[in-house]
Amino acid sequence: MKRIIAQARKELTQIFRDRLTVALALVLPLILLALLGTALSFSVKGIAVVVQDFDQTPLSRRYIDALNASLTFRVAPLSLEQRPDEALMAERARVVVVIPENFERDFLRGRRAEAQWLIDAVDANTANNMRGQAAALTSAFAAQLGATNGPSGKPAIKAETRMWYNPGASSRKFIGPGAFAVVLALFPPLLAALAISREGEQETILQVYVSSISAHEFLLGKAAAFFVIALAEWALALMVAVPLFDLKIAGDPTPLLVGAVLYLFCNVSFGVMVGVSIPNQAAAIQAVAGVQFLLSFLLSGFIFPVSNIPAGIRWISTFVPARYFIELSRDAFVRGGGWPAVWEAPLMLALIGSFFFLKAWRKMRQMQVEA
Repeated sequence: MKRIIAQARKELTQIFRDRLTVALALVLPLILLALLGTALSFSVKGIAVVVQDFDQTPLSRRYIDALNASLTFRVAPLSLEQRPDEALMAERARVVVVIPENFERDFLRGRRAEAQWLIDAVDANTANNMRGQAAALTSAFAAQLGATNGPSGKPAIKAETRMWYNPGASSRKFIGPGAFAVVLALFPPLLAALAISREGEQETILQVYVSSISAHEFLLGKAAAFFVIALAEWALALMVAVPLFDLKIAGDPTPLLVGAVLYLFCNVSFGVMVGVSIPNQAAAIQAVAGVQFLLSFLLSGFIFPVSNIPAGIRWISTFVPARYFIELSRDAFVRGGGWPAVWEAPLMLALIGSFFFLKAWRKMRQMQVEA
């Protein structure tokens, strides 16, 4: 019993000597609890909707007002000269409502007045929810007018919905590209962080500090090696994901290829930054898993839209690389918008990756000077 107590005291003493490990062990569970309690939200609200009103009558305006009064939709007008699919392609809206000519005339003559709903079905769950909301809202609007059914017994006003990009509303096409990004957010930075933190833990890094090699040469050599490994992981993951999730290239693949290079560089740079800053393998593992992987899982749009995250923590997703690679993957495999739709994503990946690498370089330079 004394040996057990002595071993426990020794382990506790070692842990509390490393303040960073203690901080990670105590703070990370609180962060996880806060994220799970606030970030997870499966309610659909504030969906961007644009309306193209070809009828321009009091009834069509009342229908638009009914949409605007719903908490689910955020309505904006769409020019009559613009094609509806352009708004979806540019991601200005998740839904386009087209009110045809003679909408009011058909209603007043007892015919069925139809409004067409074009729904972006990249996110199948949200699309199905919006389809249900469209039908319920339209039925409620018709009931308010006192015309639930026409002479033929059919609804006086009916919402005709059409699923774009993912007509079958397959959840695999939504989950696949997201899982592809989240997996790559964990392993490349973890390998890089462990390799560099191991040198700090074993103090072999001191040989680098007293050698003639510069900080950027050392870091670039490390990053290049793990970038090759990350590139192989990306290729293998792509080979598995395409048949597993029934993915096909929907448009120009060059944004995905450029984004993949920048995303892998970004993840490896994060691992290098963690390894240089934390000369402890256990703490480095916790940092990569708790920061890179956790944020990529919860705040990247992998499970639910970023717009559903509370505004108080939504800004954090701006600095999550997986968010931008998920946009690139879903566009390449589902939407097919190409560079006009996703040009910002590679730019953000380049900026975030450069920040991670420069942060690691500054830390390395500081430690070289101190040595």
